[in-house]
Amino acid sequence: MSEQKFLDWLCLTIGNSRLHWAWFRDRQLQLSWNSEYLTEPVVNKTIPSDIFPASLLKAPLLKDKLSQLPLCLASVVPAQTRLWQGYQPLQQINLADIPLQGIYPTMGVDRALAAWGAGKTYGFPCLTIDAGTALTFTGVDEREKLIGGAILPGLSLQLKSLVSRTAALPIVKLTPSLPNRWALTTTQAIESGIVYTILAGINSFITDWLEQFPQSRIIFTGGDTFLLKKYWELGHKTEIRQVIFDTNLLFWGMRLIYFA
Repeated sequence: MSEQKFLDWLCLTIGNSRLHWAWFRDRQLQLSWNSEYLTEPVVNKTIPSDIFPASLLKAPLLKDKLSQLPLCLASVVPAQTRLWQGYQPLQQINLADIPLQGIYPTMGVDRALAAWGAGKTYGFPCLTIDAGTALTFTGVDEREKLIGGAILPGLSLQLKSLVSRTAALPIVKLTPSLPNRWALTTTQAIESGIVYTILAGINSFITDWLEQFPQSRIIFTGGDTFLLKKYWELGHKTEIRQVIFDTNLLFWGMRLIYFA
């Protein structure tokens, strides 16, 4: 392991909608945030300053070197990945770098990293539920072997698809309150349909998983984690003690690879 890997460094995950960032000092997460996609390639081996939050730009020990810190990158968007190839020092994580057993060739590197980070942080077996642009389920057994999973459109994508593919349905913004199941307006009907069917689907996958692995952890992650957490808490009368909410699973997985 090089001495450089004990200094400040950055994680970048290129997701389907945004860039997801983390600043680490050694193995300790200092800050995480999101930014929009780049529109031009990185030049002069320097990260554009508008990517960083104002609080980080003001950090006394970082402001002069922030845009040139070592960068660990994982991506599911090839066009965006190419824009970062001119940056150095860069460590790109690919599917083959993740020591999860049973990975199939077309599996998203983000899913594999989140599952690896979940298991290594909270223990195997585990079921990772990633609530991002897509809602994904990824199950790994006690031998650290992929059992399988599922993919469906996430909350925001379902809302957008209704607007884009229908003539009269309105734009709906979900709130942390559970909607009325039996709605009396179009807006409420959309909220009810999406929220309750997603909750039912999540519950079905969790129930089936726990029948196979009763002691397994269930870890929610992704951009809609805390919205789903609120729905989950309001909609379930019985507590499942193994449920954990952690939006940093991808970064835990990347940290493991970075220091391997």
